[in-house]
Amino acid sequence: MVTYQYRAVTEDGVKTRGVVQAVDEYAAVEKIKATCPIVTKITPVKEGGINDILQMEVGHSKINTKALSVMCSQFAIILKSGVSISKCMEMIAEQTQDKRLRKMLFSAADDVAEGNSIAKSFEKNCKELPITFIETVRAGEHSGTLEHSFETLEKYYEKTYRTSQKVKRAMSYPIFVICVAVVVLIIVMAKVVPSLAETFVDLDGEMPGITKVMIAMSTFFGKYWLYIIGALIALAVALKIIFNTEKGRVFWHKVKLKIPVIGKIALLNGASQYANTMAALMSAGLSVHQSLDITAKVLDNYVLSLETSMMSGRIEEGKQLGECMRQSKYFPKTLIEMCAIGENTGELDETLVTVGSYFDNEAEHATEKAISKLEPTILIVMAIFAGFIVISIYLPMFTMYELI
Repeated sequence: MVTYQYRAVTEDGVKTRGVVQAVDEYAAVEKIKATCPIVTKITPVKEGGINDILQMEVGHSKINTKALSVMCSQFAIILKSGVSISKCMEMIAEQTQDKRLRKMLFSAADDVAEGNSIAKSFEKNCKELPITFIETVRAGEHSGTLEHSFETLEKYYEKTYRTSQKVKRAMSYPIFVICVAVVVLIIVMAKVVPSLAETFVDLDGEMPGITKVMIAMSTFFGKYWLYIIGALIALAVALKIIFNTEKGRVFWHKVKLKIPVIGKIALLNGASQYANTMAALMSAGLSVHQSLDITAKVLDNYVLSLETSMMSGRIEEGKQLGECMRQSKYFPKTLIEMCAIGENTGELDETLVTVGSYFDNEAEHATEKAISKLEPTILIVMAIFAGFIVISIYLPMFTMYELI
């Protein structure tokens, strides 16, 4: 089979392009004409050639949540107008700015046009799409509510994107300040302190104790910096290996939930992620058991993921969600009781939406509060370091003036 790239025009006059596999060029054209009567260009794709290099994607393995949100919104709008799903995919692929997403959508459109299911086409051609997306689309396809599923996914990914952006904005200033402080400290230790030490040796003067400490630190780091970097790299690799084991991973994620301040934020984020994901999946028509299975794979904290997975097992035994959640050691009591109430009243999906919004706000406030405390702490630490360096440099200067 040979892979061909093509450009064509659909029955509606829309220009499109894609990839098709066929025995030869004539078979490829016949295959393309099944959906696009006019083929304007067709070329074979050379394996291992420059095309592969040009098509290589550079960036993160995950697709941007904003791009996903926009794509889901486009699907919901276009599908309501009565356009077929394969043409809808091609239209969105033409418009999207994300190269990986465009490539995946064109491939998925070809599969759907050949008669494959939508979810299977996404699953086959869009390996980087989140499992939440795939399963929600599958549920919408089976229940005949595909437009509603895409509307649910749009709200879910838009909410996820806004939350992550708020955290990034809050953390940008402290990270910038810390980076500047580290760079300044390295320059002072590598350039200023050695020059100062040489001057004192030439003048044969007696240095203050604080200056001796700073010079000793500078000498130590200057002499052993390669060993220090090597040790840090070895430590990082060792910790990565340990935390990739089952016991190590569980231990580390438990520690994350118990660290003061940071642990509270991690728990609130986990509760928000649980509620929002469950709400999106159940709104698409998935059962509680199916929603729990998928949510367990989505949660960032491994301990919370394990607890969610155990809930799924208990649901299979015939227990209610509220009863299963009450056996959790880590999920907040508010989340547990609200889910139990929603289940008893038959409004679990609506309750999960409300609870998700509540924990979104709580996580945001907790993060802002932590940052507001972190900023003065960083300034105080920087002031101490700056004071130490300034005093270490200026104190011996008075001795230098006396010796001159």
